[in-house]
Amino acid sequence: MSPRPTWFTATAGLLLLWALAGVAACAGHVLAGEQMAAAQSEWDANFFRALPAWFAWDYAVATGASLAGAVALLRRSRLALGLYAVSLAAVIVQFGYVFAATDLIAHKGAAATVPFPVFIAVMGGVQIAVARMALRRGWIGAD
Repeated sequence: MSPRPTWFTATAGLLLLWALAGVAACAGHVLAGEQMAAAQSEWDANFFRALPAWFAWDYAVATGASLAGAVALLRRSRLALGLYAVSLAAVIVQFGYVFAATDLIAHKGAAATVPFPVFIAVMGGVQIAVARMALRRGWIGAD
């Protein structure tokens, strides 16, 4: 296996921090989401209560696969690429539902609701691109 440049290891470390933030956000959603929503408004509380049960599971898959992908990347495992792909697919399902099946944008506006989910999806693409490049350059591949 080829030696990894310092910038790659630093990038993988930042992706791990990003994944940990996602897991923390997911835990907050599951453990205190209804209280946090109720603190904002009645509409937010009702929105949270109306989310289907599978939504939290999808959120957990998205963030858990991202975390596992980051760990795999740091451990030089080619599994990172597949884990990041699973994470991005779950993100697309999650936000696809939120934007297509709810009135979130109509209620809060696109400017307030779209940018961060787009950033999350872009980060999913970045994770996949980094893992692909690492695989191609021989920086990962052991399992």
